Amino acid sequence: MLPAGKDVAFGPTTPTRTRRGRETVFPTPVARDFVTLDRRYVLGALFGLLAVGAAAMLADVLGTVFFAVTVAYLLSPLREELVRRRLSPWSASLVSTATAVIAVGVLALPLVVVVGVRLDAIIAFLSTLPPTVTVEFQGISTTITLADAWATVVGFGRRLARSFALAMPVLALKLTVFVMVVFALLSHTAETHRAIIALVPHAYRDVIRGLSRRTRATLFGIYVLQAATAAGTFVVALVLFYLLGYPYFLTLAVLSAVLQFLPVVGPSLLIGLLAVAHLVTGDPAQAALVFVSGAVFVAWLPDVVIRPRLARETADLPGSLYFVGFVGGLLTLGPVGIIAGPLAVALVVEMGDLLTDELNQVPVSED
Repeated sequence: MLPAGKDVAFGPTTPTRTRRGRETVFPTPVARDFVTLDRRYVLGALFGLLAVGAAAMLADVLGTVFFAVTVAYLLSPLREELVRRRLSPWSASLVSTATAVIAVGVLALPLVVVVGVRLDAIIAFLSTLPPTVTVEFQGISTTITLADAWATVVGFGRRLARSFALAMPVLALKLTVFVMVVFALLSHTAETHRAIIALVPHAYRDVIRGLSRRTRATLFGIYVLQAATAAGTFVVALVLFYLLGYPYFLTLAVLSAVLQFLPVVGPSLLIGLLAVAHLVTGDPAQAALVFVSGAVFVAWLPDVVIRPRLARETADLPGSLYFVGFVGGLLTLGPVGIIAGPLAVALVVEMGDLLTDELNQVPVSED
């Protein structure tokens, strides 16, 4: 019952909202300019619960969706720039998605060529290595048997080639999911941002913005900086291994680029293995040449030339913490952990910085 003579500022008794031809009717009156926080949080909790259920049912493509979300988050500034240049939002989303697909294709093509075409050459090379090696140091010699190790490596390579061939249809489907998710997220960037921010109280939205900046900087460091450094490493390694006379120079260049994503160690691992292989075959001069030239031009030069030019756009995350996140994420989550591990560490660091700033604002009396 409403008091007589009182005007109550209620909206329509049955407010409606039309979306894609369907009408949602609210059966009870709603205050015109008032939405309770309880309702907002309940809707957010229901959304989170449904998202967890969907993730459980779609576990096989969860990693693909995660990669797509991170790529879309990274590409959102590109989409905004294209919109500012008077492209329609749909066209800007399409161009940004096409950029991501082309980048994935360019990065994956050399690895596919190595696994699909050059794997037999690698196996043949390993088969020509001597079954035993004699190592002598200060008059003490010992013989090391390598036949079992070579057989294990060759068997692993053949199993890898068969697994890769069988996984091609699945990879094609996951690439399709990746493209669709990236395009969908880029097409609804503003709506997604408003929906997430709406759940956060105004007093804490600066925290969300800080985490958002750290996330974008970290993803830039993982994807763009590492990819640019890997591309530079590939070009330099391709020329160097060709000049050194390796018949499988393309394969070695691809492996050098892939190892660039491994923090701290990087292509130095491959250079060291090549030097050891030449020592085993009794060619110390070639081993020294490969070790010195590879360490300078492949392992060191791309980092010095490329990284400083892009460093100001990346997250200020120490290399040791990045290594912990990379290795821990890879061992815990598999390939997804390559991105998720460093990102989790970066967000913890950002949250620690925010907490430190907040605590430093509280006056503390000194005894």
